[in-house]
Amino acid sequence: MRGLLAVCFVVCNSVATGAAQDSPKTEPPEKESKAVIEGLVRDVACPIQNPEATATHLSIKCLLACAKNGSPLVIPSKDGELYLLSSDKMPDIDQRRKPMQFLGKYVQASGTVYERKGMHAIVISEISELKVVHLTVKDQ
Repeated sequence: MRGLLAVCFVVCNSVATGAAQDSPKTEPPEKESKAVIEGLVRDVACPIQNPEATATHLSIKCLLACAKNGSPLVIPSKDGELYLLSSDKMPDIDQRRKPMQFLGKYVQASGTVYERKGMHAIVISEISELKVVHLTVKDQ
């Protein structure tokens, strides 16, 4: 009887292990790290739709109109990465209030950065304007 139970255990364990190996492996839901990023606080629409909109080139008139109409805010970096603004709460809460004072400004932001499938988000712990970075601003 013990031998039969041992064989059943080995067979069941092998089947379960094989099934687990056959199932697709998924990466963790996010990669999380502390980071400091630099970029422009702006609306998300323009840098997604307009290749001329970069971390240092902007139309202030368009940026302000989009932000006023509720477009989500992002921080595009000089290397072209877009960082969505996120909270450390679940469910997520609006992150527009604090960054709105930096709208159209080049900033340094530190906090927790999350990455998943090419998307980046930052939970900002500190943010300050970097006035030494030259911006090309249209519509002044």
